[in-house]
Amino acid sequence: MTSRSKIVVACGALALLVFGGAGAFYSVRGGAGNSVCSAAATKVETLRPLAKGEVAAVEVAKQPALLPDLAFNGPDGKPTTLSAMRGKTVLVNLWATWCLPCLTEMPALDALQGALGGPDFEVVAINIDTRHPDKPKKWLADKNIGRLAYYADPQAKVFQDIRSVKKVEGMPISLLVDPAGCELALLQGPAEWAGADAKALIAAAIGRR
Repeated sequence: MTSRSKIVVACGALALLVFGGAGAFYSVRGGAGNSVCSAAATKVETLRPLAKGEVAAVEVAKQPALLPDLAFNGPDGKPTTLSAMRGKTVLVNLWATWCLPCLTEMPALDALQGALGGPDFEVVAINIDTRHPDKPKKWLADKNIGRLAYYADPQAKVFQDIRSVKKVEGMPISLLVDPAGCELALLQGPAEWAGADAKALIAAAIGRR
C-alpha cells in the first residue's frame, strides 16, 4: 500500500469513527429523475474517457441520478442548499481540518476555482468541522486560500446525507454535479484538481471544450 493510500484509508477510518454506521447504496431513478437527468446521461459519455491521469480515480456515473438536496451554510452563514445552485455545474467537496488528504488538495481546489470558476461553474468546498468553528477559516487564511467561497456544515449532516445514497468510505469526497442537480461523477480521496487532466474533465462537464 502506498503512503497516499494509507493516508486516505486512515482518514476514512477516522470519518467512520466520527459519524458511525455504513450507508446504503442506491440511486434516485425512474420517472421525473430520469427525465431531469437525460442531459447528464449524454454528458457522462463525454466525461468517461477524460477520467485518466491525475483524475483516473474519478468514478463517472453509469446512470446519472438526482442527488439529495444537500443542506449547509453559505458564505454569509445562512442556510442554503444544493438546489439553490441549479443552473451551473458544481464540484461539491467535503473537507475538514482533521483530514490530512483534505488539506493537501485544498490549494488545488482553490486554483481550479481561480482557473474555471464563473457563472457556469463553482467549486463548493463544504467544511464539516464540528468543533472550533473558527479553525477552518484560520487555516484557509494562513494558507492564502482565498478564491473558494466558505461553505460549512458544523453538524456534518451533509456527510451523512451523502453516505445515505453513496457508498463512501471516508474523506475527502468530491461530487461533480450538473446544472439540473444530477450526479456526473464521484471521487473518494484527493486529486490534483489544478492539473491539466482535472481541468480537461471539468471543462468538458461545463461544456467549454
